[in-house]
Amino acid sequence: MASVRNPAVAGLFYPNDPRELRGMLADYLDAVSAAGAAPKAIIAPHAGYVYSGPIAATAYARLKPARGRITRVVLLGPAHRVGFEGLALSSADHFITPLGRIAVDQEAIKKISRLSQVRVMDAAHAQEHSLEVHLPFLQEVLGEFSLVPLVVGDAGPEEVGEVLDLLWGGPETLIVVSSDLSHYHDYRTAQQLDRATSQAIEQLRPEDIQYDHACGRNPVNGLLYVARRRGLKAKTIDLRNSGDTAGSHDRVVGYGAYVFE
Repeated sequence: MASVRNPAVAGLFYPNDPRELRGMLADYLDAVSAAGAAPKAIIAPHAGYVYSGPIAATAYARLKPARGRITRVVLLGPAHRVGFEGLALSSADHFITPLGRIAVDQEAIKKISRLSQVRVMDAAHAQEHSLEVHLPFLQEVLGEFSLVPLVVGDAGPEEVGEVLDLLWGGPETLIVVSSDLSHYHDYRTAQQLDRATSQAIEQLRPEDIQYDHACGRNPVNGLLYVARRRGLKAKTIDLRNSGDTAGSHDRVVGYGAYVFE
């Protein structure tokens, strides 16, 4: 019997009503002027849409030219609710959002399941928002695609990189890493920390990104590890924080959007 992973944060992090959700996504995406070829990989934030949606949209708008060409998305995000080692798959056949179903790529799942650092762990996915909030953006921009959803626990760059290498594919495959940046510093301190993290990302230096610099440090560092070996170039396309979008300047969360080409 087919199983599904139902949304956990619809109505909290983003609208539960499909019409309202599409309208919000369209507003964010239409506000972005993006040109050029679609990137191979992106890093984008995962907070509530009122906080990080405009920043995430700057990355997702770059994917518009690849609608119909990108047919598989490898999506990695950090674990916020369950602690574990390695990378966690879901046993679900489909992930559900208010915009519909997304099929899980079962062939890709079989390919990486033989790796010792990969296991099925539904508890890691059940309430996790770091993957879920990206799905409506992907549905709006790409239309139909299959999904490889991975929640990343305690895993080093080489362990994450081994998974990415197996799934890298060609132009049909997009890599998405979910990460916010610094948390709960004052506005100016956050700006300084997040600029340093962005520089490390652009220089493909995972060794320069510490846990408190980015909550998605482990999947980010895995992508940087692979990007450096494969000769990709990283670019910061947006860098703001919650003080710029929908919060005070006293305790902010940093958000960055990055493309890898």
